[in-house]
Amino acid sequence: MYQVLLVDDEALARNDVKSMLDWEKHGFTLCGEAYNGSMALAMMEQHTPHIAIMDVSMPVMNGVELSLMIRERFPKVKMIMLSSFDDYDYVRACLMNGAMDYLLKHRLTQDALVTLLDKAVQQLQMEEREQDVRSTQTQMMERLSPDILREYVANLARDVQGAGEQLYAYARDNHLFPHSINYGVAAVQIVPFLLLTELFTDVEKNRFVQRAMDVMQMAIGDSQTRTVGYVGEGRFIVLFSSVDRSEHTVTTQMSQALNSLSHSMGKFLNLTCIYAIGPLYGSLRQLAASYSRANQVMNEIYYQDMQTSTLRDPLFMEERKQLQLFLEQLDWERTNQIISTIFAGLASQPVYAISVQLIVSEMLHLADRSVKRHVPRTSFEEAGLPSRNELGQLRSIADLEMWSLAYYARIMENIKKQHAGGTYSRHILKAVQFISDHYASNNISLEITANALNLHPSYLSRLFKEETQMTFSEYLNRVRIKTSCMLMESGRIALKQISLEVGFLNYTYFFKVFKTITGLTPQAYIDSLKPSKK
Repeated sequence: MYQVLLVDDEALARNDVKSMLDWEKHGFTLCGEAYNGSMALAMMEQHTPHIAIMDVSMPVMNGVELSLMIRERFPKVKMIMLSSFDDYDYVRACLMNGAMDYLLKHRLTQDALVTLLDKAVQQLQMEEREQDVRSTQTQMMERLSPDILREYVANLARDVQGAGEQLYAYARDNHLFPHSINYGVAAVQIVPFLLLTELFTDVEKNRFVQRAMDVMQMAIGDSQTRTVGYVGEGRFIVLFSSVDRSEHTVTTQMSQALNSLSHSMGKFLNLTCIYAIGPLYGSLRQLAASYSRANQVMNEIYYQDMQTSTLRDPLFMEERKQLQLFLEQLDWERTNQIISTIFAGLASQPVYAISVQLIVSEMLHLADRSVKRHVPRTSFEEAGLPSRNELGQLRSIADLEMWSLAYYARIMENIKKQHAGGTYSRHILKAVQFISDHYASNNISLEITANALNLHPSYLSRLFKEETQMTFSEYLNRVRIKTSCMLMESGRIALKQISLEVGFLNYTYFFKVFKTITGLTPQAYIDSLKPSKK
C-alpha cells in the first residue's frame, strides 16, 4: 500500500477527498491528516508518506512554502496540489518546487484523482528501479575494485587462514580470471627498503608504496589477470593467471613480466627490485603454497649471510664506538679508515642484503645524531647531505661505501662550520677552524696556530681575546671539555682514555680543567647522566 497524507485547513475539503474513492481498493491508504504546513512537516518527520495531497492556501505555512520544504527535506515524496483559485502564479511556484501536478478543487473527480495517484505510483516505481540499478552497479564496482582484489591477493602472503579459499570465492562470484588454467605468484622486494623509508612518516611511506605498486601494475599489465598486492616492509606479491596449458610458456611469461617490472621500477622510480617465482598450480586455492615457496627463495637471497652478520655484532660494536669517537674528534682520516673497514667486512654480501641495511642504518643513525647535536637548527636538506633517495640506485657494496663516505664527509663539514661560526674576523675564523681540526693533538699552541696562519703570536692573542672574550688556551680547553662530555655520553670509553683522546696528556690536569669549566668532576658528570632511581 502506498501511504497518502492529506493537508488542508478546511475539514470539509479533507472529508470530500477522503470519501471520493475506496482508497485500499486502488492500492492506497490514508496515513494522516494535517490542517497546515507546519503540522504536515511534523507528521512527515514521524512517518514519511509516499504521496502528499496539499491545499495551496493555508494559515501558518501555505502550500507553496510547504512544497519547497518537502523538496528540500523529503525529496522522494510526490506532491499533488489542490486549490480553489485558478491562479497561474500558484501553479508555476508549486511545479517549480517539485509538485507533480495541480488540480482545482471544483474540478476534482474520482477519475482525475485516481489518474494522478497512479501517475505518482509510476514515478515512484521508476525511481525505485533506477535506484536498484545504481545500487547494483555501485556494489559491482566496489566488488571489482582493484584495491579489494589486491587485499585478497596480499592475504595469501600474510598467513591469513583460508586466504586461498577466500580469493577463489571472490574470483568466482565476480567472474574473474575466466578460462584460466594455470596460476602462479612471485615475491618482489624493493631494496634497500629499510634505508629508503626509515625517516618517512606513515603518510610518506604509504605514498611511496602506492607509487611503487602503481608502477609495478603498469609494467605487468591488466590487473584482472595479473595483480600486485602489498605484503609489508617493501615486500610485494604478484599474482599471474593464464589460459595457456604449457607450464613452461606460463613461467616464461612470468619471467618476462617481472623483468619488465624491475626495469620500470628503475626507470620511473630509481628503485632496485629482486624477485623470486613460485611454482604453478591449477587452482587459486593453492596459491598460498606457491607464495610460500617464492618467499623461501627470496629470503635465501635477501637474508643471506645473516648468521655471519650476527657473528660480526661484537666486532661491529667496537667499530661503532670508534666511529663515534673519530666523528666527535672530527678526524676524517680515521673516520674514512673505519668506514672502509666496515664495508670490507660486507664485501661478500649483496647490497640489498638485510644485514647490510641494518649495519648501514646504524651508521647513518650515529651520523644523524651527531649533526643534530652539533648543528641543531639545521635540517638535513639545509646541511646538503646526500639524499637517501639515491640509495635506491646503488648497485654494489662499493657504491654504498662511496655514498656513506660522502655522507660522513658532509656531516663533518657542517660540524666544522658550526664550530667556526660567529661574527668573527677572517683571522679568528681560521684560528677557530684550526683548533677544531687539531684540538686532540698534543702539539697545538698559540704559537703553532699563529705560525700556521702567518700571524704574529702577540697579534693573534690580542685579536682572539677581543673577539671571543677568552684567551686561546681557555677556548682550546673548552673545545676539549665539550668533546669529552660527548664521549662520556656514549658510555663506551674509560675516563683516562677520553682525556687522552681530547688532547690532555695529564689526567690530573684534565680533572682540574673539567671541574673548572663544568663545576663537576668527570665522574660526577657521568653519574649525572644516569637515570635517577625513585
